[in-house]
Amino acid sequence: MKILIIEDEKELLQVMKDSLEKDNYLIESASEFHSALDKIISYEYDCILLDIMLPGGNGLELLSELKKNKKNEAVIIISAKDSIDDKVLGLELGADDYLAKPFHLAELTARVKSAIRRKNQNGSNFVNWRNVQVEPENRTVKVNDEELILNRKEFDLLYYFITNPERLITKTSIAEYVWGDHAEQSDSLDFVYSQIKNLRKKLNEAQADTDIQAVYGVGYKLI
Repeated sequence: MKILIIEDEKELLQVMKDSLEKDNYLIESASEFHSALDKIISYEYDCILLDIMLPGGNGLELLSELKKNKKNEAVIIISAKDSIDDKVLGLELGADDYLAKPFHLAELTARVKSAIRRKNQNGSNFVNWRNVQVEPENRTVKVNDEELILNRKEFDLLYYFITNPERLITKTSIAEYVWGDHAEQSDSLDFVYSQIKNLRKKLNEAQADTDIQAVYGVGYKLI
């Protein structure tokens, strides 16, 4: 699962990044308005942690841009401005939650998990597709109630597909989701093919009632 942290305080950004990476989230970051705008328009995330006061603009403008572009990421506003007006405006613009600085990292992690669960899983702890069940918080997968062991990349791929069933997803989008900022540095398109091949084999061997269909020259679709 991929998170974008938009925060201009470098030390806080690094602390948040280190903490969330321990929970196996893939983290990208932006420290000013325009780079953040480019990322939210160009890429997909499971959750965005959004500071209000940014060099070059206001975080609430980014929130408006997200909604204007019909993006569906969970958004948690993180700001030292703990006024009622800021909270109300942020929530009215479509934010899912509001966390005031300073905060405990355990609370941050809990809020992120809750926001993603509400957004992608309709409030459930599980995501189900046919006879496949994924539990993101524990990173477990079951097929016909039998656990299926996946490596980290295979799990991230399956979660991405299962929250976007029957949707054609390009190879580039998959690489950016699973490898983040390092997508272009790791021969990621070759890795996408290799990891999907392994994932399909494991799903087939577990008798999953689903498949990842290749669409030649474009990408893949969970059917």
